Amino acid sequence: MRRKGITVMGKLIGLIKPLVHIMLFAILLGTAGNLCAIAITVLGGYAILEVLGIHTVFPRGSIFLILCICAVSRGLLRYGEQTCNHYIAFKLLALIRHQVFTALRKLAPAKLEGREKGNLISLITSDIELLEVFYAHTVSPVVIAVITSAVISVYLGSYHVIYGVIAVTGYFIIGAVFPILLSKAGNGQGLICRNSIGEMNSFLLESLRGLTEILQYHSGEKRQEEMKQRTSDLENKQKKIKNLEGITKIMNESGVILFSMMVLIAGILLYHNGKVAFDDVFIPFLTIMSSFGPVVALSNLSNNLTYTLASGNRVLDLLEESPAVTEVTGEETVEFNGAACEAVSFDYGAGNVLKDISVSFETNKIIGIHGRSGCGKSTLLKMLMRFFDAREGKVMVSHRDIRQVNTKNLREMESYVTQETHLFHASIAENIGMAKEGATREEIEAAAKKASLHEFIESLPEGYDTNVGELGDKLSGGERQRIGIARAFLKDAPFLLLDEPTSNLDSLNEGIILKSLLEESGEKTVVLVSHKATTMNIADIVYRM
Repeated sequence: MRRKGITVMGKLIGLIKPLVHIMLFAILLGTAGNLCAIAITVLGGYAILEVLGIHTVFPRGSIFLILCICAVSRGLLRYGEQTCNHYIAFKLLALIRHQVFTALRKLAPAKLEGREKGNLISLITSDIELLEVFYAHTVSPVVIAVITSAVISVYLGSYHVIYGVIAVTGYFIIGAVFPILLSKAGNGQGLICRNSIGEMNSFLLESLRGLTEILQYHSGEKRQEEMKQRTSDLENKQKKIKNLEGITKIMNESGVILFSMMVLIAGILLYHNGKVAFDDVFIPFLTIMSSFGPVVALSNLSNNLTYTLASGNRVLDLLEESPAVTEVTGEETVEFNGAACEAVSFDYGAGNVLKDISVSFETNKIIGIHGRSGCGKSTLLKMLMRFFDAREGKVMVSHRDIRQVNTKNLREMESYVTQETHLFHASIAENIGMAKEGATREEIEAAAKKASLHEFIESLPEGYDTNVGELGDKLSGGERQRIGIARAFLKDAPFLLLDEPTSNLDSLNEGIILKSLLEESGEKTVVLVSHKATTMNIADIVYRM
């Protein structure tokens, strides 16, 4: 969804509420710091007038003392302002990361299947990092620029109303009109660039993971050409934003010179007409020249905001996306007592995957589901896990519609082994042990034995402390699959869902695992999905799809 910039800023600012007191303190420090910086130049002007023999409201000795105080104060106030702003920024980035991961957990797996992983990685890393610019260098500077400009306008107006009018006009045009015009000129360009960067990350990640296949089938040159083309396209998109940055600098510098000269010319005319004295021309000119810093910084922000608001838009899209399945809470806890599907139909948006399916899963039985690939066997297990809701019909657990069973309660009753076991960059013991919080080494080893994995692990130099590598790339497909099965045994849930659990195993290891499942079936309900007819031999009931 492409939101207006003001909408994105409003939603991002809404997150500041818990830290508003620190933000107000940062604004106070920033305003005082900018006024000190302007005062240094103005006091320098008073010193020059004193040297020229033109007496001012400040004695010469006092001017240098106040100058020193302003110089030191400027540094301290600037440091304090930046400290407060960055404290707010990093606190809020931590909060946003927490919210993003909470949203991802709710969206998974239904809404995340098929999403480009590189794009997601880009969102939760660089997009969130870019929001630091907004919180640390945008919110308070806007308010600081407004307050500082108002104070200086009143100060200049005290010399003559014309000075005040010119100042207000200049601040408004440079700080508001220019950024709005440039923002419209680059409308949507930042979002296009951020999306392109996300797509580039996905392409790189895919290329790295498929490096073996790329080398094997001599696709390196083709892949490299595509990489060059994508890089060139991204560079062209970024050039448009860089051109806007150049135009911004030209407009800002021209604006500062124009309005400063307007004050000088107005002062000269007033002086010739006897309306003001010489010092009433010189001091306002120095003041206006030195006072555009806050609004110029504000105008320059429009370029950074092009990227920042695009990143904020992408983050908000994720945070506001509705999950396919809403978690259930507040219902009475139930014990597992069988499951069933009653006239269930389901599709992924294009044609039926399941149509009018009715299946019963009795307690303490092994139920086999047999059929060719693509007939909906895996989808049926996902329905039992409530990763998806049925389009028609009901999925029941313990004689209750699973949409009325607490999600946490439902998942505690079930152990689900997928076709592709995901392993984390940790030890074998940690990867198995994640299935049960606080699991002892003895429990982990017992689960590994049931999964025909213990002897293999013991043969490794570091045993159960062996690191599996990134995505488990130090292990074979069969070894990764057996870790997934060991997790299910360790969790010890009463309802065991196995999706092609022996597809990557040889007949010996398959036999050991099937024997373990037979032993478990006296206390558990096991759903065994497989396209292999031999695997169905241990099943009490077989459904063919």
